[in-house]
Amino acid sequence: MIAKGKEEHTNPGFVCDNGTYIERKDFDKFNEKSNHTVDLSNTFKVTDDYYDPYLHREVTHPTTNWETLFHLLKGSLGTGILAMPKAFSHAGYVLGTIGTVVIGFICTYCIHLLIKCEYELCKRKKIPSLTYPGTAEAAFNEGPTLMKKFAPYSGYMVNIFLLIYQLGACCVYIVFIAVNIQAVANHYVGEIAVELYMVMFLVPLILLNWIRNLKKLAPLSTFANFITVISFTITLYYIVKTGPTFKDREPVSTVENIPLFFGTVLFALEAVGVIIPLENEMKTPKAFGGVFGVLNKGMTLIVTLYTAIGLLGYLTYGSITEGSITLNLPKEDVLAQVVKGGLALAIFITYTIQYYVAIDITWNQYLGPKLENHPKARIFEYTTRTVLVLMTFILAVAVPALDLFISLFGAFCLSAVGIAIPAAIESCTYWYHRHGWRFYLMTIKNSALILFGVCGLIAGTYTSIREIIYKFS
Repeated sequence: MIAKGKEEHTNPGFVCDNGTYIERKDFDKFNEKSNHTVDLSNTFKVTDDYYDPYLHREVTHPTTNWETLFHLLKGSLGTGILAMPKAFSHAGYVLGTIGTVVIGFICTYCIHLLIKCEYELCKRKKIPSLTYPGTAEAAFNEGPTLMKKFAPYSGYMVNIFLLIYQLGACCVYIVFIAVNIQAVANHYVGEIAVELYMVMFLVPLILLNWIRNLKKLAPLSTFANFITVISFTITLYYIVKTGPTFKDREPVSTVENIPLFFGTVLFALEAVGVIIPLENEMKTPKAFGGVFGVLNKGMTLIVTLYTAIGLLGYLTYGSITEGSITLNLPKEDVLAQVVKGGLALAIFITYTIQYYVAIDITWNQYLGPKLENHPKARIFEYTTRTVLVLMTFILAVAVPALDLFISLFGAFCLSAVGIAIPAAIESCTYWYHRHGWRFYLMTIKNSALILFGVCGLIAGTYTSIREIIYKFS
């Protein structure tokens, strides 16, 4: 940051080359967090309504841009990437490639909307940061009369979708662990039902999720990340070694399967639940957005990697592609079996991360504050933790269909919180602040996004449930 000119007032503010106003008392903080040039020759007296949320955030351990990028990648790289070849089998290699890129672009754009609106609403309310539910409630309070009436319930709506998604992801993890362990064990010890494998690790899973401090799991989490990266690399090696081919591969699949593709890609790509917390914890939060910001860099890498895995996996295995590409790896190859077992172990550990968001919503935000003074509050907390694990376990046992689970929860939850709700938030945030062609352009664009999200939710959920009923009836 370069200062030039001379101060001309006893208590001036400063104006930056991007038009941002800054008070003297915030100058030092601004100097550390911005790369903008300050022209002191254009000083002025700052009005009382000026507020920059970025300057008032007090973060104990702020993350760098690279750390935030790493966390974003880690939050998006999970079981979803291994389901991408199955998603391409529902769409075809041409439509799958184009569709993944388009959905990735839409998801990234909607995240930008969410971050931009959070910043704008924080400025208006003069608070450092907001959560996703808080952003929704604040935005709807700024919108037209109908949305203002809905505002008190909007935060609960967002939390419900996020909770269902996180519990759904936990169900997916349980099924993933069981089917991969089954694929290994059945080759050596004989056929055993997948439900029995779920029962085998139920108690360890409950005990693991009784750990209240995630920092105690940090070494295990690092170990799980190492296993995941190595396993993904070996899986890609097998895909290339087997040999992708266009022979007997469909460029465009049947229309009725497109919703399954849509739900799976959304589940795989979308990490909207961690976006605002990541941005709020950054040392330089302005670097998160922008054309060459952390978000665009991260999502570009994610979309490219997911598209490559989906395309190569489908071209290699075609119509026999499984819900997890690991299940297509050769059963007689020891290295392939190690990959399946290793990923099952890594996902077992990672379950606690997905589960943490669910327990944060149910206990920390709702039940805990009401029971914190109760003499048996700790017992109630452990009971809540156990019940949530049992819920995901029961649903996984009832419907052990990995690919359909992924598509169902992707379509039902992420169509809403990843696309439709961010678009509605922007419209409400700027409803009385944009005029003329900018207002109409925003309205048309966001109406299209909301319609796209709602149609994806309805079609994807219906198709997934239909396939589940057909498969298990």
